[in-house]
Amino acid sequence: MQKNKLDKNQLIGFILIGIILIGFLIYSNNQQKEAITEAQNTEKKVVENEKSTVAVNTPEPIKPDPDSQAKVELIPFTNDNLDIKVSTLGAQLREVRLKKWTAYDKDNNSHKKPLYLVNKNNSDFNISFKDKNGKIINTRDLVFTPSVQGNEVIFSANLKDALIQFKYKLKGKYSLDFSVFTQGLSKITSVQNALLEWQQNALALEKGKSQETIYTEYRYSLNNYSQTDYDTNGFEEEKDKIDWISVKQQFFATILESQNGFYKSKGTQQSEKEDPDYLKNFVFSTIVPLQKGDIKQNYTWNFLPLDYDLLKSYKTESGDSKQFSYNIPYGWMKWLCIFYLWVYEFLAKFGIAAGWIIFLMTIVVKLVTSPIMYKQYIQGAKMRILKPEIEELNEKHKNSDPMKKQQATMDLYRKAGVNPLAGCLPALIQIPIFYSLFRFFPNNIALRGQSFLWADDLTAYDSIYEWTTHIPLLSSIYGNHISLFTILYCIVLLIYTRMSTSTMQQPTQEGMPDMRFMMYLMPVMFIFWLNSYASGLSWYYLVSNAINIILILLIKNFLINEEKIHAKMQQNKAKPAKKRSRWQQKMQEMMEQAQQQQKQIQEQKAKQQNKKK
Repeated sequence: MQKNKLDKNQLIGFILIGIILIGFLIYSNNQQKEAITEAQNTEKKVVENEKSTVAVNTPEPIKPDPDSQAKVELIPFTNDNLDIKVSTLGAQLREVRLKKWTAYDKDNNSHKKPLYLVNKNNSDFNISFKDKNGKIINTRDLVFTPSVQGNEVIFSANLKDALIQFKYKLKGKYSLDFSVFTQGLSKITSVQNALLEWQQNALALEKGKSQETIYTEYRYSLNNYSQTDYDTNGFEEEKDKIDWISVKQQFFATILESQNGFYKSKGTQQSEKEDPDYLKNFVFSTIVPLQKGDIKQNYTWNFLPLDYDLLKSYKTESGDSKQFSYNIPYGWMKWLCIFYLWVYEFLAKFGIAAGWIIFLMTIVVKLVTSPIMYKQYIQGAKMRILKPEIEELNEKHKNSDPMKKQQATMDLYRKAGVNPLAGCLPALIQIPIFYSLFRFFPNNIALRGQSFLWADDLTAYDSIYEWTTHIPLLSSIYGNHISLFTILYCIVLLIYTRMSTSTMQQPTQEGMPDMRFMMYLMPVMFIFWLNSYASGLSWYYLVSNAINIILILLIKNFLINEEKIHAKMQQNKAKPAKKRSRWQQKMQEMMEQAQQQQKQIQEQKAKQQNKKK
């Protein structure tokens, strides 16, 4: 009788695979660090070259009319949700604080710091063009004079015979309208287009910087809100019109809209791993057309928490969605994430703590998927009952053609009424659920800052122990902390794997690895993958697998009678053979074709050997 234990060669193979995976993670991390360092060095050289060029080609900073008595100061704009300050130097943003939200304070391990999207000169907005002498004029270098007209503040700067104005006005809860208007610009320039540049160095706001960096990227809408796209490296849109461009972080976004659209746009982004206060540096540039020699453009800044209902409320004048909700990265199972959000918000109305809401949501999901699990266990029981007959069949055909043995095995399955792939379909059905939850928990702003048990934020990792020393191998693939929810989940997963694999059949062909070994390896791998992920997700997986264990015990001891299943299978075998299904016929044809090809190959080898003799 064939023994299907994991032999020495297979064990060595799995160990080598594990070493290769770990080595690849370390190599990828080092390569990324080298690429970032090289990009930073290149950027420094470019900046130095630009500075030297500017020193030669750019005139002295152009000052406004002396009679304006302009000075550098910060002009405040405030409502119930925003505190904004605009500098008269460049007429650009210098502070943007969301008053009803707080950032994570790593010194106190809590969300107590004021939350700024713009602060410490991390944002720069500039419009540049060349004068008739070919010298570059930047609005960021000009000192503007502010004047208040109703609820609007107008920033004005004089350039010889030309006037440049930036007009700002608060709009709604989280928006700041502004327009750029020039007069007489054709007297000092003959260009047809100016260049708009927006640079933003995204500030770290959350506990888990590595996870927050993953979710920090460009998002934008195209062609009158008919398309959406995102970028994690760099993009260039030469033909398409961009309606809005967003620097999206894990739970907040700075969105720049244009009434007329952005054309011939480029965006770059670069990680800021060396500075703990910053995530990524974004640089966006686009062409601003001059109309009859002047600039007339209307824009809106939106400083938004990524609350789904809030984002859906932003619409165009015609009532169409502006697609701001695309800034929440729910992925291809968006509708399922929205359903989870609805369930979460419904339960939250009863004043239930966030951690217990996740617990209740887990029970709901398991009740929905329990029939799938039941079918999987039934299929496993059938395979286990057939195991002695399959082993007998393998012994009978141990010297036969492998294809004949496989065909005999398929005939046995068909006569007994067993579909060996029936257990795969329920598992495939659960993939969308797994994926959508993987997306939902780290991006649900309602969970942000919510504590549960020892976790201080369910959207970030939980830690029972942290260290500051950088350990090259461990820090690269694990991190500098220990997540207790992740460890508990992996222990429970290991127990569940042990119980579920008891119904799995060992491989029937010689040389085929025992997949149960891979299933036991998964809990170990999850310790590394989930250690820095949202603790709410680990808590969900922990509860989910604990419920799985309970369901297996219920199904095994109260819902399944293996003697009845065996009797039913014997009855199926005694009945006349059913007509093969289309799938079975197709599989039979494929097996016969493979058998015929193998026979032809063997005949060709035999002929070649005879020729050599």
